[in-house]
Amino acid sequence: MNQSLLSIIAFIGGVCLAIQAGFNTQLGVLVKKPILASISTSISGVLFAFVFVLLFSKDIPTIQTAKQVPWYLWFAGGLFSIIGITLYYFTIPKLGISKMISMGLCGQLVFSVVAGHFGWLNLPFEPITLKKMIGVSAMILGIAFINSN
Repeated sequence: MNQSLLSIIAFIGGVCLAIQAGFNTQLGVLVKKPILASISTSISGVLFAFVFVLLFSKDIPTIQTAKQVPWYLWFAGGLFSIIGITLYYFTIPKLGISKMISMGLCGQLVFSVVAGHFGWLNLPFEPITLKKMIGVSAMILGIAFINSN
């Protein structure tokens, strides 16, 4: 796949996450418990993921392959997902969606640049360059503009 198509797909993924955050924030506000909206997201996400696997996967990993995966990899992503999603649902009604998403993206960007530089989480090494620092600085400046009154 070429870079342009991958970039469009990534952009659409971001749009979907913002839409999801908007809907589930409403749910969290209505039930007065953001964690319940996170539970709803997780359960419905599992159901949709199973449907997508059934529809689009040609081969499913074997039990032997599943046993080779370290146990924590089956749970760590879910833990951080629930924490992050619940924090979104908690803060969006207080900050507004544009401020929350911009701050969330800033956290993701800063962490990803540092994690890539050090190769954390067994991800490919991506050294911090001057261009990346300019990009991060521009994003932080943009976030400051978004969040200013």
